[in-house]
Amino acid sequence: MNELPKVYDPSAVEEPLYRFWEENGFFHAEPDETKKPFTIVIPPPNVTGQLHMGHAFDETLQDILIRFKRMQGYSALWMPGTDHAGIATQIKVEESLRVNEKLTRYDLGREKFLERVWDWKNQYGSRIISQLKKLGSSCDWERERFTMDEGCSKAVREVFVNLYEKGLIYKGSRIINWCPHCTTALSDAEVEYENQAGKLWYIKYDIKGSDEYVVVATTRPETFMGDTGVAVNPDDERYQHLIGKTCILPIIGREIPIFADSYVDPAFGTGCVKTTPCHDPNDFEMGLRHNLEQILVFNGDATVNENGGKYCGMDRYECRKAVLADLEAEGRLLKIEDHGHNVGTCYRCGTTVEPMTSAQWFVKMAPLAKPAMDVVHNGRVKFVPDRFSKTYLRWMENVHDWCISRQLWWGHRIPAFYCADCGEMTVSKEDVTVCPKCGGTHIHQEEDVLDTWFSSALWPFSTLGWPEKTRELDYFYPTSVLVTGYDIIFFWVARMIFSGLEHMGQEPFKTVYIHGLVRDAQGRKMSKSLGNGIDPLEVIEQYGADALRFTLVTGNSPGNDMRFSTEKVESSRNFANKIWNASRFIQMNLTISHAELPEKLALEDKWIVSKYNGLVKAVTENIDKYELGLAVQKLYDFIWDNFCDWYIEIVKPRLQDKTDKEANENTQRVLCYVLSGTMQLLHPFMPFITETIWQALPHEGKSVMVSKWPEYREELCFKAEEEQVERMMETIRAIRNRRAEMNVPPSKKANVLLFTPHRSAYEAGALFFGKLSYASEVEFLDAAPANAESMVSIVTPGAQVYMPLGELIDFEKERARLEKEKAKVESDIAFVMKKLDNPSFVGKAPEKVVAAEQEKAAKYRELLEKIEESLNALK
Repeated sequence: MNELPKVYDPSAVEEPLYRFWEENGFFHAEPDETKKPFTIVIPPPNVTGQLHMGHAFDETLQDILIRFKRMQGYSALWMPGTDHAGIATQIKVEESLRVNEKLTRYDLGREKFLERVWDWKNQYGSRIISQLKKLGSSCDWERERFTMDEGCSKAVREVFVNLYEKGLIYKGSRIINWCPHCTTALSDAEVEYENQAGKLWYIKYDIKGSDEYVVVATTRPETFMGDTGVAVNPDDERYQHLIGKTCILPIIGREIPIFADSYVDPAFGTGCVKTTPCHDPNDFEMGLRHNLEQILVFNGDATVNENGGKYCGMDRYECRKAVLADLEAEGRLLKIEDHGHNVGTCYRCGTTVEPMTSAQWFVKMAPLAKPAMDVVHNGRVKFVPDRFSKTYLRWMENVHDWCISRQLWWGHRIPAFYCADCGEMTVSKEDVTVCPKCGGTHIHQEEDVLDTWFSSALWPFSTLGWPEKTRELDYFYPTSVLVTGYDIIFFWVARMIFSGLEHMGQEPFKTVYIHGLVRDAQGRKMSKSLGNGIDPLEVIEQYGADALRFTLVTGNSPGNDMRFSTEKVESSRNFANKIWNASRFIQMNLTISHAELPEKLALEDKWIVSKYNGLVKAVTENIDKYELGLAVQKLYDFIWDNFCDWYIEIVKPRLQDKTDKEANENTQRVLCYVLSGTMQLLHPFMPFITETIWQALPHEGKSVMVSKWPEYREELCFKAEEEQVERMMETIRAIRNRRAEMNVPPSKKANVLLFTPHRSAYEAGALFFGKLSYASEVEFLDAAPANAESMVSIVTPGAQVYMPLGELIDFEKERARLEKEKAKVESDIAFVMKKLDNPSFVGKAPEKVVAAEQEKAAKYRELLEKIEESLNALK
């Protein structure tokens, strides 16, 4: 056993302990038919990332679950890894090139640029892993994966080709979300909508061969060059006579048809809608239904292309101003209204997304979505809390085909190969060098890469060796629980579920444990712009990993956001110090080498053992239900209150009395049994301090993290003894409170007389009862004393307590003190009443001020009454 230092210093123990765990292989899991599997796959952080509070929260929750199950005897695998993070990583490297070398990726070319990205990955990719280790994450680092490693890349190709051959992946020109800043397509889940103040412009379109005209209302005049029709509702009587006619596009002069479509809302604007199939998803669908021409008017950077005529080369917002000026000059801009509307923005850079038609690759979602909804409906996949299943199902019911191609260089390149000789396209798991159709060798691969989430969707099975049939895949899949934030249910959770069902024939996990976001003390989201972000590594450096972990879990409930503050971390650090000081006191008084419970247990021993036994049951049940915040609160209350503040104080006389060897040794055994077991229960939450203390106590085994999780034992449930001790504790509290009210210091002892129907219990605990109630002697009465009126009397549910007043206070001194206090209060009353008796003050002062003075007067009178009661009692 190692002697515990006087002060707990996290920085001195955390790194050596983590190294000890790693070197002994405690994090590693193997398929073991004698054990049940428990598997968690880590939500892979971006390879370019740095640990932020969201990561710390997410990984802490996962580590608690994996350490708990490992101690319960499961073969517990926590699969770690990082994500190549297509857009994020490419932008980082491009920015570095631009700033440091004044180069673009095009200056280097694709091959050389990708070499630079791999260099970046190799240089910075391990940074977040080392940061996760500082948090205490017990991942199986021997199995660490990367979404672009050889195995994951093979899985991606396998899935792409399988889906393509089933007709579930296709290439087509469809309307997609385009980010002009990132210059790539985005899936629907990568677009965030925000309400923005805008305008509704009313524009006049002439009817061909007539003096009539229609007025269309639009929020996007900059796209009018791409208009290929005007739509009205078929039931709108105002425009029945115009359906089938032709109108003239202002400025451009192009003839476009007026047609009827039930999509049009007659109440919006004028009920006439300009239709731009290439730049609005609803217009695109109407265009398909009515065979409208598709005219794209923007380039990838959202400047106007050659189809924009005289506006060619302008930025989209510059174009808007120019178009409106020209329409006004021609007398065609009839009206402008304020109009708020939802605008899509890029989830990564915040740029307003441009809906555009483009040749892209898509996953056909309808056939995949149905089974992915069925497994949630029938309970094969459960969300914790359940309300998020509704969020998931609502999104899946309305899901569109998934645009999976990205106009980037970093990522999984789409395995489609084109023959320059005959135009044949071949989708293949292996690189194609010879055209299977014409035998030509002029082959080039698709330039686009896959959406990052395509490879992440395969994470639960690709990391276990799929498409190979490995022992790990057979044993650890499906995984047990996915721990993640509610903000990526659509990005990741949904895609993993349908991917697992499609490619493995089984859901990828049984439970989805959803947690909220970490917010600042005021409830605001942490962000660079607000400057309210807190670096978890700095918190670890100052307070230790355990204090951070404990703070993140305290008060947490599934699905809800948590507020983080330095004050909470300091409270957690104080808790760690409390545990340390109590453990050190116990260790300093130990002479035993084994910590089994003794056969003979005193009343107070039965109380603490029974409370601990109940704690084992409650904490185990809470963790099993993912109620980690409840579990940690119960541990806190037990350790701080029951064990440290009560039990240790109760048994100090027995512990320090060396004359009764049996009582002394029994006390040590109970202390060690409860403390050691409590350190096991607390270990998943605070791994470092619990390991240190556990190692310093009598124990078996190499580490607390691979010790057997405590189990509830019916024979250690002593409910009657619990009630007896807690009645006594209630009486002790009442005595202490009354003494405090009377300003009697603990050093002043007094005789305590007890009249109680529970005499045997009080007698059994008389030693500690007397000590903790500051009694010079404890006497038991058969009836109330004859001179009760000259005593301090306290009534509690367990006993009637009497204490001779003369033993508590010096009558003369106390009378003088009370008289002095009375004079001061009378003076305070006179001062307040002088104001309240002044009509000028009452009439002119604000109502709140007068009310406050009246409240003061009432409080002073109440205090005066109590002082006079105390003085009368001294007569």
